[in-house]
Amino acid sequence: MTQSTGAGQEAADLGPEDRKIVTLARSARARNAVPEGAAVRDETGRTYVAGTVALDSLRLSALRTAVAMAVASGAASLEAAAVVSGAGAVAEEDLAAVRDLGGAATPVILAAADGTVRSVVAAG
Repeated sequence: MTQSTGAGQEAADLGPEDRKIVTLARSARARNAVPEGAAVRDETGRTYVAGTVALDSLRLSALRTAVAMAVASGAASLEAAAVVSGAGAVAEEDLAAVRDLGGAATPVILAAADGTVRSVVAAG
C-alpha cells in the first residue's frame, strides 16, 4: 500500500489486504453500534477487530482496543491498521499504540462509515 495523506480515496484504491481491514473495521462499528470500529493486521496476516470500549471504569478507542487484542494474542508486530470513525484525524494516542507494536512506518488508514478513505498516515 502506498502511504499518502490523500483524502477521498475509495477503499478499492487500497490493496486487497488493506481493503479487508477497512471492511472489518466498518463491520465492527456497524454491528456494535459504536462510534468507531478498527482492525489491525499482524506480521503473520492475522487480523484483530474491535469497537470502542465505553465502560464507566474503562474507556478505549477502537484502535487501541484492536492493538491490545493483537498484543494479548501474541502478535510481535503490525503490518497495517484501519479505523472507521467520524473523526477528521487519527488521535495521537491511537497512533502511539500502533507505533509501539508496529513501528513508526506502520500505515494507519482512516475511513468514513461508508468506507471512503480519508487519509493514510504512518504511525510515527
